[in-house]
Amino acid sequence: MEQTNTKTVEDVESVDVYTAKGLLTVGHHRYLDVRTNEEFAKCHFEDALNIPYMFKTDEGRIVNPDFLPQVASVCKKDDNLIVACNSGGRATRACVDLLNAGYEHVANIEGGYSAWVDAGFAGDKSAAELKTACRFRPTDN
Repeated sequence: MEQTNTKTVEDVESVDVYTAKGLLTVGHHRYLDVRTNEEFAKCHFEDALNIPYMFKTDEGRIVNPDFLPQVASVCKKDDNLIVACNSGGRATRACVDLLNAGYEHVANIEGGYSAWVDAGFAGDKSAAELKTACRFRPTDN
């Protein structure tokens, strides 16, 4: 029986925000923010790359058909990537696609940018100003 190497969400490494911050501080990792341009414009990690994994349309969210080519234009397959969205869902799916495209070192930030904000890593603005509403997160956080 032929074995497939297709990656799934179970293959995605996740790191907490403290580990992610440490890896980014050392400078050997790049922060790939897969939120929409509008979310990214609200606030983001300094030096983050913004390549949306999904777009909002009248029909709902759709996967960015140019996601992988856009990542390939700025990242090498052996780059160390820390991937984040608002709460972790899109980033996990993006990590799966990246792994299946041959990227070797990708990790999802558990809880996404909202967890980054909760940890106090986003600067002086209040969490309410920085967080984007998300159906996976309570609105009182």
